[in-house]
Amino acid sequence: MSSPGQNGKAAARQEERHREITDAVMAAGSVAIEDLARMFDVSVMTIHRDLDRLEAQNVLRKARGVATALPSSTVESNDAYRRGQQRAEKRALAATAAEFVHPGDTIMLDDSTTVLPLLDLLGAKAPLTVASNNLSVVNALVDTEDVEVVLIGGEYRSWCNSFMGQMTLDAIAALHADVLIMSTSAVTGAACYHQRQDTISVKRALMAAAETRVLLVDHTKFERRALFKLCALADFDHVVVDSAIPEATLEALCQHHSSVTVAPPR
Repeated sequence: MSSPGQNGKAAARQEERHREITDAVMAAGSVAIEDLARMFDVSVMTIHRDLDRLEAQNVLRKARGVATALPSSTVESNDAYRRGQQRAEKRALAATAAEFVHPGDTIMLDDSTTVLPLLDLLGAKAPLTVASNNLSVVNALVDTEDVEVVLIGGEYRSWCNSFMGQMTLDAIAALHADVLIMSTSAVTGAACYHQRQDTISVKRALMAAAETRVLLVDHTKFERRALFKLCALADFDHVVVDSAIPEATLEALCQHHSSVTVAPPR
């Protein structure tokens, strides 16, 4: 019989393999399932189970013995998968982002999983009002003392566990926040990009409704590409990056923005 510790280690190995499979397929575009089995030294059946899980999470596609990346890797994977990515970096970004929040503030949070580690830190900043279209944000804060929670409603999107659409945009337009803390999928040059137009509309509305705008981006966002331009980096008051960002990337970023903070590791 397996012990809880053994089960936990097995789950961690599986999660790590899922990330490595995703990286391999994204890098190559498509990889034969048999090649993946050899690459990770597991059975073909195990790879099939891994790919079934990743396909259910809208990360990869599996067909005719081949695992395929979604077109140009520009389809956003769902909330459950994204939560597991760059956890340490997100915690570091959250700790630094909390410094921009002060008691009495009204803050907005977008639907990015990058902002979620910040939720554990907001109780210490109370009293606060927190508004978000992300159901995960609302559920996490609803019982936090002295934190008033505002759910920005609309049409529910299960892939990101958030609300979007015209109703959401109208609701945001009626609000005003002291601080917006948000992320994006990719940073190229002096601009931010995202894969989905509906998400971009909501993020732009949030930006328009906030006095101060803080962008959180881990170092992997500078290696990615997305189709649609969200905004210029200069549209944010502060940009926070993690300490794993390459020196050359940081130097280029600082040329495009005058207020860049490197979050120390946690």
